[in-house]
Amino acid sequence: MQLTTRPAGPPVTATYWMSHAWLGTHVEPGVALDVAGGRIAGVRTGARTPPSGATVLRGLTLPGLANTHSHAFHRALRSTVQVGSGTFWTWRDLMYRTASRLTPDSYFALARATYAEMALAGITCVGEFHYLHHAPGGTPYDNPNAMGEALIAAAAEAGIRITLLDTAYLAAGFGRKPDRHQLRFSDTTAEAWAERASLLKADGQALIGAAIHSVRAVPAAELATVTRWARERGAPLHVHLSEQTAENEACLAAHGRTPTRLLADHGVLGPHTTGIHNTHLTPGDIELLGSSRTGTCMCPTTERDLADGIGPAAALQRAGSPLSLGSDSHAVIDLFEEARAMELNERLRTHARGHWTAAALLRAASADGHAALGRPDAGTLEPGAPADLTTIALDSVRTAGPAPRLAAEAAVFAASAADVRHTVVGGRHIVRDGHHTLVEDVPGALASAVAALRA
Repeated sequence: MQLTTRPAGPPVTATYWMSHAWLGTHVEPGVALDVAGGRIAGVRTGARTPPSGATVLRGLTLPGLANTHSHAFHRALRSTVQVGSGTFWTWRDLMYRTASRLTPDSYFALARATYAEMALAGITCVGEFHYLHHAPGGTPYDNPNAMGEALIAAAAEAGIRITLLDTAYLAAGFGRKPDRHQLRFSDTTAEAWAERASLLKADGQALIGAAIHSVRAVPAAELATVTRWARERGAPLHVHLSEQTAENEACLAAHGRTPTRLLADHGVLGPHTTGIHNTHLTPGDIELLGSSRTGTCMCPTTERDLADGIGPAAALQRAGSPLSLGSDSHAVIDLFEEARAMELNERLRTHARGHWTAAALLRAASADGHAALGRPDAGTLEPGAPADLTTIALDSVRTAGPAPRLAAEAAVFAASAADVRHTVVGGRHIVRDGHHTLVEDVPGALASAVAALRA
């Protein structure tokens, strides 16, 4: 597979004028933002009119959104898995069938369209939890990272940043070898995984991180190898954690401890680690995650779509675990929906309102998500930060009405991805007036890529 990407690099200088900007604590009207070398060079408030030559962003401009957890190929499952009943485990069988059909070329096409959809939703960086490494049957491609490099190229073509979380997936369960579907995922040992993952290259657009698929998919004796690989590189490390009660029960039977305790005992937890879902936790698990500053990525639309349950997000944050958000299986791609769903789920559980402010939810969708993806300087509109911006309309049928000072509340509790008007990445205008500037027909690209997998 021969991949080409568009040349990266924003203009040396640019100025954006924002009619309203979210500055972390409040909405500020009339803000001019200067860009140099892809980063914010200056933020000027009190700019009542656009400076000469500035690009105008009308609406509420936020820091670019971070989609902390993605499986790009799951986008092909949207709607098709809503027929009939079942559980996470029956859904997984359908997911395996889709995975079995992908090649580097078809994966690139699907991921490019999926990442373009993310850009249209205001997402400027994605964390791709990537475990589809090899050809069917487990045979490595001539380029052992053909699939991962296809994802990196797809993100570049779609104009967004990516942290490729190359994932160790070595077993079908505790003491079980990979089944025929999972052979594509497995490098057989953590050492072999590390050797292959070390060949991946980072650049300004792409970072390389690591992931442990789950405690059921990486034997306990192999956990330290993956963790050491990430720690030596200062790379983010992610892990699916306690998404299903069946996983907890199997771990208790195999090891006499919860998945969280197993990870703690093998040195996996820590401030550079993020647990995905963290749904079915004991009070002791919550304390372990919080005291170690291990992050939590909630994926509410997927968790409710798969009937996983509602994770203890508020308790985790109180314990010290930073929160981020992801669209995971892409039942929908809408970080505003993920943010409000986290709050609304907690309301359903507790019969009380107001667990997070709009500011806190926006931070989970931006700064804390970027930090979980190895980009702690992103997610703010401050000098030195990457010039990654998202602008939502304040005059749509969903957002019209509230006073401008409540624009952040309108964004979190009323807006949707359909309200995104502009997305800027590294100073480059990727989405302009609701249209992608690099991928001409995103719906058509999605339809074509999904249809190719069904043929």
